[in-house]
Amino acid sequence: MSNDKFIGTWKLISADYRRANGEVIDMYGVNPTGRIIYDADGNMAVQIMRRDRPLFATGDRLSGAPHETQTAFRGYLGYFGTYTLDADKHTVTHHIEGAWHPNWVGIDLVRFYEFSGNRLTLRTSPLILAGAEAVGQLVWEKVKE
Repeated sequence: MSNDKFIGTWKLISADYRRANGEVIDMYGVNPTGRIIYDADGNMAVQIMRRDRPLFATGDRLSGAPHETQTAFRGYLGYFGTYTLDADKHTVTHHIEGAWHPNWVGIDLVRFYEFSGNRLTLRTSPLILAGAEAVGQLVWEKVKE
């Protein structure tokens, strides 16, 4: 499969993270916002955030109190890099070059994909969230050009 179906900007419709027992992990709230972008040259970038992240007491982004910084960090995700597709496995692999979480720099994240109309669903491999495994399902809708 060529990357033609991926190319473009996608807006986040939903982000659902669940444990095997069905427990929901409230990562980004009930109405998260975000964008994922794939280009024809194999580059990608993603940003996701809670809409209800509280403002810092000061406008200085380097002067947030520890609890403000922790809340801001936990309610946001962002990374960029390149991507490759495996049509047989229905996977897209994000090769991370830079990320909000320093441990992600230099790793690969595999996502299982499915297209339905103008929507793209990405499912994560199992990942550790708050000390236990969970799987994420993110639904994206193509932004009209």
